Amino acid sequence: MIRRSSLRAFVRPMFAGVFAIATLQAVAAPAPAADAFTLSSPGLADGATLDSRHASSANQCGGANVSPALQWQHVPAGTRSFAVTIYDPDGAKGLGVVHWVQYGIPATLNSLDEGHPAPEGSVGGTNRTGHSGYYGPCPPVGEIAHHYVVQAYALDLAPDALPAGLTRDALLAALKDHVLAATSIVLRYGR
Repeated sequence: MIRRSSLRAFVRPMFAGVFAIATLQAVAAPAPAADAFTLSSPGLADGATLDSRHASSANQCGGANVSPALQWQHVPAGTRSFAVTIYDPDGAKGLGVVHWVQYGIPATLNSLDEGHPAPEGSVGGTNRTGHSGYYGPCPPVGEIAHHYVVQAYALDLAPDALPAGLTRDALLAALKDHVLAATSIVLRYGR
């Protein structure tokens, strides 16, 4: 039979050791590189809530279907084009909804203006409506705010390398072995 005082004497150093290892691992974890490819939406922090103007204008969603402004920095050497997608993993009862697929964005650009999601020379993919272009959020009323994952890809592909109308899944398959760097932010919206 083990006495409680003996058990405590054994367990305390063990937990202290586990805590010390976990602390060292957290301290030793590498910080993101200062020159890492990054994405932002001016005026919105990662995890911020979108204004209703970004929501869909269809089906009483109450929005104006205005795409958010996006900006990327620290573009990797060799980048020839960019692709951007917005995907709602919470939509369609967890099956996900594609809100935007845009690619062939020339490497000379480092941003997309609010409300102007298709820069000249870029190619539109297929969103949830079966059309190209930005389609704003419209989660069901009363659900918790959905997460909209905005992803940007720096590619070694020429802007005209891919055909128009690709779905998000087809785009991701076509990008295999062509992504130099990727970055993302999450924006939220609920009704």
